[in-house]
Amino acid sequence: MGLHVGLDFGTSNSGMAISDGHSVRILPIDRQNVLPEVVKSILYITREDRRYIGQEAVELYYRHNVNRLRRFVKKRVGEIEYHGAEMFYVRDVYTYVDELTPGRLLQYLKTALRRGGGSDHYAGTQIFERYYRVVDLIQVYLQLLKERAEELLGEEISAVTLGRPVHFSTQPNLDQQAENTLRQAALQAGFRRVDFELEPVAAALFYEQTLARPQNVLIFDFGGGTLDLAIMRLGDPRRRKVFASGGIGIAGSDFDRALIQKRLLPHFGYGEIVHQPDILELIHAVPDWIALPELSTPKNRHTLERAIQAKTAPVRLKTLQSLIFNDLAFSFYNQVESAKITLSSRGAALVELKQAGIDLWELITRTQFEKDIQDYQVQIEAVLHDTLAASGLEVEQIDAVVKTGGSSNIPAFSAMLQRVFGEERVVESNTFSSVTAGLAIRAYQGSAF
Repeated sequence: MGLHVGLDFGTSNSGMAISDGHSVRILPIDRQNVLPEVVKSILYITREDRRYIGQEAVELYYRHNVNRLRRFVKKRVGEIEYHGAEMFYVRDVYTYVDELTPGRLLQYLKTALRRGGGSDHYAGTQIFERYYRVVDLIQVYLQLLKERAEELLGEEISAVTLGRPVHFSTQPNLDQQAENTLRQAALQAGFRRVDFELEPVAAALFYEQTLARPQNVLIFDFGGGTLDLAIMRLGDPRRRKVFASGGIGIAGSDFDRALIQKRLLPHFGYGEIVHQPDILELIHAVPDWIALPELSTPKNRHTLERAIQAKTAPVRLKTLQSLIFNDLAFSFYNQVESAKITLSSRGAALVELKQAGIDLWELITRTQFEKDIQDYQVQIEAVLHDTLAASGLEVEQIDAVVKTGGSSNIPAFSAMLQRVFGEERVVESNTFSSVTAGLAIRAYQGSAF
């Protein structure tokens, strides 16, 4: 018949667990990671179509790409039809492709589900000779997770309870489309039965294991991609109740980009380059590390070298050139994320990158960081109060506020919760595994409530 597991497919990290009704086992799927129970939501696909996930994907990416040779060739990528008056003709379209690229590294696969429609529509990407739709990329990642879990458990996994945010999208049709895509990816990955539970509800089920008496609980699940909230009655499985749920597509990755945009872009020429749109476009792409490797074209190299020779912010543009052409974007972004995490426990953090033509040093204080994300804080507090109002409960009726997810440790948001509910009611659950464990509990219990 096969096993039924819980799977938290997260924006930054993922995890898988199984429950026997008495205890939950978080599976150490990524033995190369510092925390084996946490798998980075990263996929690396090589030119030979070999696929890797987690820490292994990151290490291979570095080994294959940093300081490697490049050779660009002109390649036809399609054609454009021109219509005008009585005239019609077709023109071939070419681009320069690095034929020595050994592989593609992809992150934030879950974010692609939120971008399934609208102005920021993301359908998929070309990886060497194959076009991968969003569903295909997620299928590969989930399939590799499933294979690792089956190897650990020694049995086939036939069913999965997947976590999902309260809202993939505020538009109901796009929200349903995202869930359908995730379901299809899981089925293609080999799971014969797929069901879903809201991520904050899963975190609540894990927290419920610690309760000796019923409570009204607010779950504050704040990860790398979304903030999800649930207000529930817990402590008596026969009388569980969801009063309200809410969420917003703001989380850790947005804060990383805010730090880059507000504090670090001047290192790459922002503020000194004014009337050169081609270079400004490259500078504004810096916060998106996945897009940067695609910019390492002969045209962009020529544009930067010409500006450097003309003494146009030469030091800054050399830094930008090195970031793009030495595949250092991922390294840079990791430095920024590490600084953000450090700011949760210290008053200042250093972003430092000294590699292959880059000598970047920037000290960021917690005060600066909180100023940079102030607009996000306002939006998040508004969602918190809206969810509380929808529950029909007053602040005084909330017995506990449970924080989970890496971004929930940011002091500004802990302070917000303590200000609204009181310090004594704010508690911390397992930062990285509470949702995973709760999904395993739901998988064992069966139907949702």
